Amino acid sequence: MPVAVTNRPNAADEPAEAPAATAAAAAPATVYLVGAGPGDPDLLTRGGANALARAAVVIYDYLANADLLALCPPTVEKIYVGKSGVSHTMTQDDINALLVAKAREVGANATAGSNLCVVRLKGGDPYVFGRGGEEAQYLIEHHVPFVEIPGITAGIAGPAYAGIPVTHRDFTSTVTFVTGHERAGPVRSGADAAPRVDYETLARLGGTLVFYMGVKFLPNITSQLMRHGLGAQTPAAIVQWATTARQRTVFGTLENIADAAVQRGITAPAITIIGRVAGLAGSLDWFSRRPLFGRTILVTRSRQQASNLAAGLAALGARVLETPTIAVEKVPASPAINAVVSSLARYACVVFTSANGVEAFYQHLRATGRDARALQTRIAAVGPATAAALEKIGVVPEIIPEVFVAEALAEKIKELFTLSPDAAPNKFLLVQGDIARPVLRDQLKAAGAVVEELILYHTTAPEALPAAALAAIEQDVVDAITFTSASTADNFYALLPAELRPKLAQTKRISIGPLTTQALVVLGLPPAAEANPHTIAGVIAACQAALPPPTSPGLPVAEMGVFNAPETGQPSRGATASPAAYDNGGIL
Repeated sequence: MPVAVTNRPNAADEPAEAPAATAAAAAPATVYLVGAGPGDPDLLTRGGANALARAAVVIYDYLANADLLALCPPTVEKIYVGKSGVSHTMTQDDINALLVAKAREVGANATAGSNLCVVRLKGGDPYVFGRGGEEAQYLIEHHVPFVEIPGITAGIAGPAYAGIPVTHRDFTSTVTFVTGHERAGPVRSGADAAPRVDYETLARLGGTLVFYMGVKFLPNITSQLMRHGLGAQTPAAIVQWATTARQRTVFGTLENIADAAVQRGITAPAITIIGRVAGLAGSLDWFSRRPLFGRTILVTRSRQQASNLAAGLAALGARVLETPTIAVEKVPASPAINAVVSSLARYACVVFTSANGVEAFYQHLRATGRDARALQTRIAAVGPATAAALEKIGVVPEIIPEVFVAEALAEKIKELFTLSPDAAPNKFLLVQGDIARPVLRDQLKAAGAVVEELILYHTTAPEALPAAALAAIEQDVVDAITFTSASTADNFYALLPAELRPKLAQTKRISIGPLTTQALVVLGLPPAAEANPHTIAGVIAACQAALPPPTSPGLPVAEMGVFNAPETGQPSRGATASPAAYDNGGIL
């Protein structure tokens, strides 16, 4: 449970005549020391998410997943203070001073009843090799209240995502966390001095040893442990970029894991696990066996709409780079819009052509004091995503075409309605954006219907593609790009620098449907796959089909610490790999 510490003077010591509002405004805001976990944003605790949702300022580290900043209010001030190796954006003393300054600034500007805070977002857990204790001490010294919200530390999550339980009743009941990157100088106690890491004791203790930040010093760590008696053939593993789509795991023994890490190009950040449990990774690995693990996929939907597609791909193991190529701007309320949403009964059918249109329509409906009960007429939706948006506001559309395009919707409406000029009612309302194709309107008019268009949002292009997406394309690491409309294809191509366009030939283009496919063909970039059905779920399935899982270069399961007992076919309890299984340092 989070623990709050406040060093405010006793209330009895405060001037009795000070107004409560003035005293509250003068008090510094609370600083939340939040553990972001080791990389996977899903590992953030609920307490951490709640703190970010109230943050006026967030001060974040190199190893804190920047995707978590999306949980902050739009007005939050974001300050990066990352430290990577010898490259420091800001010294620790400067960070400490910044925390105090921002807490006082937020407190001074707080309004009555404000619940804003300052969040210090740190990778892993703030108190596990994370300098969080030093920051907490500094806050106390400067009379700034703070709350510490623990995070899942890399020493537990990293091994787990690599298929290594840090304890196992058949192998060990102890786990020891050790920093592999020591502060200069020994620990001193009185007149005695001792090295900060007691390798003799660690070697004698055995069990599972987990070393943080020890890639650079791994040869020294392993040699010290062997010198003090830990067996050279003890299983070992090193996990780089744990819990992220960039995760890689190298296996070996205490004797060769340092060389294997160098051969495989493993660099920080990484966690090293030494002990018999490391031999279980081949059988218990679940993370790297997901179908899109290790793949990099660009999602070109608008920022507001990317979440479902991005989350679905990430759940299958992909590294997803959100690359918005369109932005949606809602049309503000006007007398004309209010007049339409106030007289819906005069339409034979209200037709929604996008989820964006549904959201904007409902906002205008509520602004006029109405809700979904005003939609007493027949309702049509162009496809399941639009239908799902309608269902969220309590409306179940009656009309959905079997093929999710405007042409099919027009045919469906013509089947269900008498559209001759003499029919009554014969008026249709199309709720859509400014770049909607005219085909639905034109076909209904040609059949005799009276059609009104209600434009509730404008679609624009951003000024540029995100730097991370451009870098990934330039470095040839993009496996696929998803396109969910013709606009996303056209805008992406227009925004992509000319010198990078030839690199698109090396990627798989995934189209949501025939109109998007047509746009890609016109651009000279025919898709590798088209979704069927033409939905987000279909796009995800098309990505899987176009990007089969790569063959894992890891060691066979039987050589990773578990074998099948002939009598039962089940894993034999207590089985361990032979020393030869680790001679070459396998990798996943």
